[in-house]
Amino acid sequence: MGKAGKALRQVLATYNINQNRLAVTMGINRSTVHQWVNEISDPLAEAVTEMIKALGKIDEAAAKDFIDLYLERNLQQNDSAH
Repeated sequence: MGKAGKALRQVLATYNINQNRLAVTMGINRSTVHQWVNEISDPLAEAVTEMIKALGKIDEAAAKDFIDLYLERNLQQNDSAH
């Protein structure tokens, strides 16, 4: 469990976005975001898509960073460079 939760936790901290703001932007309960961030539950694929849209509304860079972290793009680029 947790790739989405870890990526989300990092992005929220980096961009100073609180869980409530993301939840309101997504139109969901804050407790759901709390469960994702704390890796209690994983978001469904549809929720990840909505999460990316909501992050984009709040801060486009946050959405891009979430995608990179979620897809482990930076790790792949670093691994292929060595």
